[in-house]
Amino acid sequence: MGVTDHSGQSQSPILTFSCYDPKPLMPSPSPCLSFFVPFLGTRLHSTGNSSSVSVLDEGTKDPSALPQLKDTGQLKGKMAGDIFKESVVLSNPVAGLVIGVLVTVLVQSSSTSSSIVVSMVSSKLLTVQVSVPIIMGVNVGTSITSTLVSMAQSGDRDEFRRAFSGSAVHGIFNWLTVLVLLPLESATAMLERLSELVLGAASLQPGGQAPDILKALTQPLTHLIVQLDSNVIAGSATGNTTNSSLIKRWCGIRAEMTEGSPNECGAFGPCTENNTVPEDRLPCQHLFAHSPLTDLAVGCILLAGSLLVLCLCLVLIVKLLNSLLQGRIAQAVRSVINADFPFPFGWLSGYLAILVGAGLTFLLQSSSVFTAAIVPLMGVGVISLDRAYPLFLGSNIGTTTTALLAALASPADMLLFAVQVALIHFLFNLAGILLWYLVPILRLPIPLAKRFGDLTARYRWVAIVYLLLTFLLLPLAAFGLSLAGSMVLAAVGGPLVGLVLLVILVNVLQQRRPSWLPRCLRSWAWLPLWLHSLEPWDRLMTHCCPGRACGPSQTTAKEAHCYDNPEILASQQL
Repeated sequence: MGVTDHSGQSQSPILTFSCYDPKPLMPSPSPCLSFFVPFLGTRLHSTGNSSSVSVLDEGTKDPSALPQLKDTGQLKGKMAGDIFKESVVLSNPVAGLVIGVLVTVLVQSSSTSSSIVVSMVSSKLLTVQVSVPIIMGVNVGTSITSTLVSMAQSGDRDEFRRAFSGSAVHGIFNWLTVLVLLPLESATAMLERLSELVLGAASLQPGGQAPDILKALTQPLTHLIVQLDSNVIAGSATGNTTNSSLIKRWCGIRAEMTEGSPNECGAFGPCTENNTVPEDRLPCQHLFAHSPLTDLAVGCILLAGSLLVLCLCLVLIVKLLNSLLQGRIAQAVRSVINADFPFPFGWLSGYLAILVGAGLTFLLQSSSVFTAAIVPLMGVGVISLDRAYPLFLGSNIGTTTTALLAALASPADMLLFAVQVALIHFLFNLAGILLWYLVPILRLPIPLAKRFGDLTARYRWVAIVYLLLTFLLLPLAAFGLSLAGSMVLAAVGGPLVGLVLLVILVNVLQQRRPSWLPRCLRSWAWLPLWLHSLEPWDRLMTHCCPGRACGPSQTTAKEAHCYDNPEILASQQL
């Protein structure tokens, strides 16, 4: 049907509504047109001083149906890159620290995480100042691997005590170093300035790619499982991304050799020049190459599978070491590893262990692999805690070489900044050694780890709570508060941190100098039982988890009873 406009002329057979606008060439549609737009939901056509809405006849979509949303795939990667470029979130050091922890927990490798940070600095996505807290978080997150390894020995009380003490000494060292250096770096930029002085006296030239021994061994297997498109990943960070999937679908180009004619290549035979014509793309042969699953689904499957394989490998490592390191073999290995230099050079043994840990970590290119091998040896009693502590410190030093080699492969204009970040990582670990190892009386992580190991051996569920709080819940809570602003973080986190420090100080004074405290603070007996004892929590955990996984075994209860009996203590060698 035709519709006649205000001029009296007949329009096209398409149903059209037009409204006269007394103000021609306005940038917005007229009020009359705006009234019809929500009901018709069709395209606007602007011609001269009139606007029209065209509705197709039969076969059109129902106007009341939900509109089709725009594809935001191109915006997701750009958004990720803009977050780092503008430093909206990472301007807060606590947020950067938490991101470093969470990323290292996910990738299970501090070498990989630090190399990623160095690459982002060389790509101008991060500044040196913003990357320092992330590097500190990388150091903290790497200790989760040793904690997971120790959980595989929770079946035996003594082995679990030794293994968890070893994993705890690594985490306690990293946390104590962060608690000292993060506020100091935020106030004075000490590490950043010191790295600038070191680089000022050195002349650097761009180098090659960092060697990766483990990648050469594992890449043939991982390429059979999944392959990622590096161009899409790089585009996601820089904002030049497309709607392509991260899963690599095509791995090459199928080319066909064309034979040349005698007129073109001579009379002696076919053309021998490299004349190829690309005919088709070669599909990849990995497990998810032709899968219809989304990237999110593939990522969840790979995460669950990798965690399952990790737990299985940890259990097998413990079983293998228990079967091998027995009898005379265990005695020989223990005497070699725990041996000290003769007097008066016994103090050099620990520093030699630091060098050994750094060298082995450099060869393995992964501190997680090295610490995962040390913890089971501690559980079976081959390596003592006093000797494992410098080995862990050396592992922290060795893992910085991977980031340094990755920095040397940076572009010439960003070489100094990338190397500076890698050097800050090295200086951070070196400062931790100077703080918590150089002076024997300041080796606080060792006694703290021993007490924590005794606690988790008695209440095994404490290890799970420690794992969740330290590496997941507390970092996420700190990250959420940092997103709300520095004032909110200081208002909420400041009193909590002050309360924890006050409780620690009172506990130390109760054991060492109780006369210095008021009479009411010389014990916590005036508090409810659940606030100063784990027994109510242990009964709750045992009730919720009636098996042996949460509560202590019968042997544990019997040994604990024997420890409390003075007659047995006097007659037995415990």
